[in-house]
Amino acid sequence: MNSLQTLLVATDLSAPSRHAAQRAAMLAQQAGARLELVHVLERGSLDELRRLFHDDGEAAQGRVREQAREALSQLTSEVGETLGVSAGHHLLEGAVLDSIGMQAELLNAALLIIGARGASGMRAWLLGATAERLLGLTRRPILLVRQAPREPYRKVIVAVDCSPWSMQSIRLAQAVAPSARLILLHAYDVPFEGKMRLAGVDDDMIKRYAAKEHQEVFLRLKQSAREAGIPASWQQQVIHGDAAAVILQQQEEEGADLIVLGKHGVGMVEELLLGSVTKHVLAEARCDTLVAAR
Repeated sequence: MNSLQTLLVATDLSAPSRHAAQRAAMLAQQAGARLELVHVLERGSLDELRRLFHDDGEAAQGRVREQAREALSQLTSEVGETLGVSAGHHLLEGAVLDSIGMQAELLNAALLIIGARGASGMRAWLLGATAERLLGLTRRPILLVRQAPREPYRKVIVAVDCSPWSMQSIRLAQAVAPSARLILLHAYDVPFEGKMRLAGVDDDMIKRYAAKEHQEVFLRLKQSAREAGIPASWQQQVIHGDAAAVILQQQEEEGADLIVLGKHGVGMVEELLLGSVTKHVLAEARCDTLVAAR
């Protein structure tokens, strides 16, 4: 099981990022982990502020730094004291995502936690892209927090593809939600189904292929659960269909409060497809989402 020794919250000091800090404090208390908060002042914005205020530019920059330092210190104290967790904080300047990624590596963070702003359409897709870029900058798993936390996670969907990376996702889910009911979910398509139809393969033959795939995956999921030592209360779901659509639909139907999925699949094609699935789920899910790193 993953050891959550250090948790790093990246905050922009907004209300959604406060939810992320609260969830991180809850996880730190649960795991006995060290909690750290980081806020990054974007260097370009500071330079623009100095240009606009001319002779008073340095003083304006100083006021912004001091306000950010006070707000970050206050947030750190509030989330830490509420749950009796000792927390540290870091005020950085530079490119935001690069700075967050470097701080996660510097602290050897077991988990990077960020808040999700309520958004739809293009902004939601940009949110998914932002989390994807952070995953490219650090090898740390990322938890995207959407909801104000009220209790530990209770029901978790773990999207698995039966690759070695799936075990990493399962163990991460166990570390973050040790008391939750886990649902191991595998969505699959019949290989070359479209080409088989074009070649005149009848529906019965395709159904037999699908049934065989279903049974093989079912057995592999059981094996993965045994290897991970998951308690007997876990569920498994093997569903034919588009992976992102299946994950989102099952989250709604099951009322899951967390989705866990991996960044990589099996081989280059699957890796690219899973990247698309990950971004889609990050943008569209209504619950918190945890992405295991490579």
